[in-house]
Amino acid sequence: MRALVYGLARSGRSAAERLDEPVLVDRSLGNEDDLSLLDDVEVVVKSPGVPGEAPLIVAARERGIPVWSEIELGYRLLPDAKFVGVTGTNGKTTTTELLGAIFLAAGCDVAVAGNVGTPLTSVRSADWVVCELSSFQLEDVDSFACDVAVLLNLEPDHLDRHGSFEAYRDAKLRIFERSRVQIVPRGLGLPGVGFSADDALPAEPLIPGAHNRENAAAATAAARAAGIADEHIAAALLTFPGVPHRLEFVGERDGVRYVNDSKATNVAAALRALAAYAGEPVHLILGGSPKGEDFEPLAAALGPNVKSVHLIGAEAERIGEVIDGHRDGDLATAVAHAARLAEPGDVVLLSPASASYDQFENFEERGEAFRKLVTQA
Repeated sequence: MRALVYGLARSGRSAAERLDEPVLVDRSLGNEDDLSLLDDVEVVVKSPGVPGEAPLIVAARERGIPVWSEIELGYRLLPDAKFVGVTGTNGKTTTTELLGAIFLAAGCDVAVAGNVGTPLTSVRSADWVVCELSSFQLEDVDSFACDVAVLLNLEPDHLDRHGSFEAYRDAKLRIFERSRVQIVPRGLGLPGVGFSADDALPAEPLIPGAHNRENAAAATAAARAAGIADEHIAAALLTFPGVPHRLEFVGERDGVRYVNDSKATNVAAALRALAAYAGEPVHLILGGSPKGEDFEPLAAALGPNVKSVHLIGAEAERIGEVIDGHRDGDLATAVAHAARLAEPGDVVLLSPASASYDQFENFEERGEAFRKLVTQA
């Protein structure tokens, strides 16, 4: 099968390694507009960062050439594996990694892949695959089918890419196409096995916060649907420490705690972080690159415990229209300013409610920068 791989970031490179003599297309190669590259191509494997409106993708569809995400290719390369898919606006990585820990506690041969950072095409074999799925990845599935499909929540996100909440929602709901069991939030009105933060769990999760209890309830329901016993679910709930860049405590200086929530790339995620620290004095760092979100709900949620707000990045001006904050501009300035204002017992919280692509490669790089600013000062 002659394939064209469009986008050579992490998942694109992994896909290319699994194909025989693929045609490679990337911005760095300067060949994104060369439609002749489609000649004799049987399938296009598109990286999540490549929009569907890209000329090469439009031309491929017009010629009747299938366009797959890297997830679709990876799925086809693992015909004997069973899949647990996890999607939603927030909590995907935590729930995916927690499910991986549950399967390991049960002694299963499991791989954790997808949007968590390990490309699915890099998995050579596994009895079970727990796969985090973004809306960008789900846009271009074809035969991908989950034995257990988990939808955690649905709130506005990536509107700059999808154009509307409805289009974003439709991409997310593709996880249920061909799925055997659906795990859904109670009250969302979708058929399937319901879960909520109030569910009785086999053990109390180690990771704090009401939102993480909800993630644990979803993971518990999914694990049970996959046949995992409660004793193994409990073992993982009691020991799973959480994931980097999500309400991650990175250090304490002069009695001030610093929390890295760089993975909060939308308003809904930042609201969860604020709820987790509702009873503590907080200095909040907001801003980054735009995703077309409304910041009014965030402004309404700022209680008297939020002692200062520090605005950074391309969204600083727009956030500043609804939230009174210090226009610090960049992360280093914001951390230094918040540190000067903070008193012992306070929390400096990076929970940007924005993407990171204006000043960083990704949210991980932003979180690591925050960590270094705290630990190396």
